[in-house]
Amino acid sequence: MSDAFQPGPGALYDPRGIVHVERLRPASRVAALDGLRVGVLDNTKWNGWKLLERTMTLLGEQYAFASITRYKKEGFSVTAEPELIARIAAENDVAVTGIGD
Repeated sequence: MSDAFQPGPGALYDPRGIVHVERLRPASRVAALDGLRVGVLDNTKWNGWKLLERTMTLLGEQYAFASITRYKKEGFSVTAEPELIARIAAENDVAVTGIGD
């Protein structure tokens, strides 16, 4: 007899598994956008940059940003490297990202 798992009749299994994450508090909202440095993170999805570019164009018509800096992840299916996140946080006041699908 095999040691492989044998589900019993009528058994229901949750395929999501268990995810262990550190709870983080969201950043405080800024009072105003004028004069802020904005970091824009491109996640490399097909239409992601198009969405972000259009979003920043529309926001730029309403607010006078001090600067807008583009950053790019290595790939959409991986998380951004901690060094990249730290760089974005150090060089900007706020950050924007989106998927575009």
